[in-house]
Amino acid sequence: MSAAETPILRVTDLVVRMGEQTILSGVSVEVPAGGIVSVLGSNGVGKTTLMRAISGVYRVTSGRIEFEGRDITNLAAHKIVAGGLAQAPEGRQIFSSMSVEENLRLGAGKRPVAEYLQDRERILAMFPILTERLAQKAGSMSGGEQQMLCVARALMSRPKLLLVDELSLGLAPMITKSIYRTLSALGAGITLLLVEQNVEQALSFSQRAYIFESGRITRSGLSADLMQDADIRRAYLGL
Repeated sequence: MSAAETPILRVTDLVVRMGEQTILSGVSVEVPAGGIVSVLGSNGVGKTTLMRAISGVYRVTSGRIEFEGRDITNLAAHKIVAGGLAQAPEGRQIFSSMSVEENLRLGAGKRPVAEYLQDRERILAMFPILTERLAQKAGSMSGGEQQMLCVARALMSRPKLLLVDELSLGLAPMITKSIYRTLSALGAGITLLLVEQNVEQALSFSQRAYIFESGRITRSGLSADLMQDADIRRAYLGL
């Protein structure tokens, strides 16, 4: 990261333990404002734990998390969302028995109806298929549509930083690429930190990346450079 790139998120020496098990061990990550950063690695290495610690779902044992220069370590999750950081979680975790409209309204929190409607119009323009599904129960939609709703609901909170956890999980490649194209069109007003098992997809989409192994970061750098790294190509891309 250059001196000109001010980090909107800085994670320093993060340790997360659950019982006797250490899930994250000394993890440090920086995300520049307006950038797209990916966290990569196989299943079960701690990527989702990092996202949940940042968003206040998991308690941090030690280390520090700063968002826009403010210490948010172990801050309550709803306060983190109110401060401008939202997450589209792994497994979508939409409210299946509620309609698409109700899910979007929950994402907007307690904002006035007029503001909600304005934001809903903007978000539905990004995911047009949801316009046809507003009255439909969210759980009855396809996996791809549910993932779109998951991202749309998170965007309804007007985040400055959006965490996206395992976007491609269980989705057809064409649907995944479509959602990534939508995210790439968000512009400089929003920063993205994404967790992915699909290393090739994530490196193609992001500007910088961190490689996770067993709760630690083993490699980091520009995504374009990591894409050409022989060890990474062999380990994650089968090349």
